[in-house]
Amino acid sequence: MIPETYTCTIEADGVHVFYREAGRTNTPVVLLLHGFPSSSFQYRNLITRLAGRYRVVAPDLPGFGFTKVPESRKYRYTFDNIAKTIEAFVDVLDLKKYAIYIFDYGAPTGLRLALSRPSAITAIISQNGNAFEAGLGKFWEGIRKYWKEPTPANRQSLVWLTEFNTTKSQYEAGETHPETVPPETYYLDQALMDRPGNADIQLDLCLDYQANVALYPSFHDYFRKYQPPLLAIWGKNDSIFIPDGAEAFKTVLPKAKVHFVNGGHFALENHLDEIASEMIGFLETNGI
Repeated sequence: MIPETYTCTIEADGVHVFYREAGRTNTPVVLLLHGFPSSSFQYRNLITRLAGRYRVVAPDLPGFGFTKVPESRKYRYTFDNIAKTIEAFVDVLDLKKYAIYIFDYGAPTGLRLALSRPSAITAIISQNGNAFEAGLGKFWEGIRKYWKEPTPANRQSLVWLTEFNTTKSQYEAGETHPETVPPETYYLDQALMDRPGNADIQLDLCLDYQANVALYPSFHDYFRKYQPPLLAIWGKNDSIFIPDGAEAFKTVLPKAKVHFVNGGHFALENHLDEIASEMIGFLETNGI
């Protein structure tokens, strides 16, 4: 039997958080945190693979997917604030302990949760979820310029990040068979990003990403102190978060497991079986 996935919305931190959930409530929790420019939809297939063993919860971050932020909330889109909203979300669901699957923007979000409540984290699966300078590829050169000089011109130079061709390329680049990536993935992402005002939200987060880099030393201190079980499973052909970022976890977590798949950024689309198998094996090995 394939477990049913339910879609729900709850209020947390004044935000109407949309999320997907599957699995029995008396099983260990796995919290799936998505990246740019996607939503919990990217985990639709992974959820069904995990739900026979785990309670799987996948929220849409503020500014993404079907999560709605009321105008009256006057929400400021920063990674600190997104993490605070997700922390409130797990409290509303009364999730006390959970493994986190962190990808792209989900990495600085999930690792802020780990800093805030380290005893809650049972394990970390980082799928192209970066936490090291070594993992930032050439893709970031123009973005770094914007960080250094946040002028209107430098902001405008990054509008391509919110355009359809970029969204599509994030799914297809680095894949031997890009034709097998379902087009509804990048079309849905783009349709949601094209909502009025959302492109500006994404550019605001692009500027704020430098705050994540500034937190890297704190993330490393957390890893060294608490030594959480960690699997870095990486699309080795990703040009955004390059393989060096996966290997770097071993510098602070000697027991970290690193596994590369022959894919790109959104590796789950074409490498679901391999990633799910490695993930389940890793969790079981660590008693989860």
